[in-house]
Amino acid sequence: MNSTPDSEIEDATEVEVTDAEGAEIESDDVAEGAPKGKAGRLAELEAEGDVAADYLEGLLDIADLDGDIDMDVEGDRAMVSIVGEDVHSLVGAKGVVLEALQELTRLAVTRETGDRTRLMLDIGGFRAERRNELTEIGTKAAQDAMKSGESVSLSPMSAFERKVVHDAVAVQGCSSESEGEEPRRYVVVIPPTSA
Repeated sequence: MNSTPDSEIEDATEVEVTDAEGAEIESDDVAEGAPKGKAGRLAELEAEGDVAADYLEGLLDIADLDGDIDMDVEGDRAMVSIVGEDVHSLVGAKGVVLEALQELTRLAVTRETGDRTRLMLDIGGFRAERRNELTEIGTKAAQDAMKSGESVSLSPMSAFERKVVHDAVAVQGCSSESEGEEPRRYVVVIPPTSA
């Protein structure tokens, strides 16, 4: 155990989030042992982030890589990011290594907390950049489907990628569905039907 003063621990673990109405909730507003609800769930998500950060720090040490770990809470999900100059090797081709590290991190959190986690891991901003690319792909596919009146099939994607595309397609007024079997599941964009 570290002999870090309580005030330093509180400062180091404070996470700022907003609720659905945009009101700010700070982790220091959460009482220990708080009942389930916004404050209780926030405390659980912060605990998931702490476990994930400890696990990832250990992996970075083993791999002899330098990186900073940022934690946040978005909606009902703990978000953990590794940022640094030499962490891009942890992303891998098309994010394959990132996906594997996310699953390992989720397993470590589940083992420690006893609860299944939906924690999301990002490394070097890869997911944020990929989200923007996928939004463009979904938007273009929806526009193509509306213009041609025919369904548009996209390349196979991970569950995270398909979710982003489904959201982008819905914004454009089209529907979409995932087809195929893992790991080759893909999105089919369906144009709106005329009434």
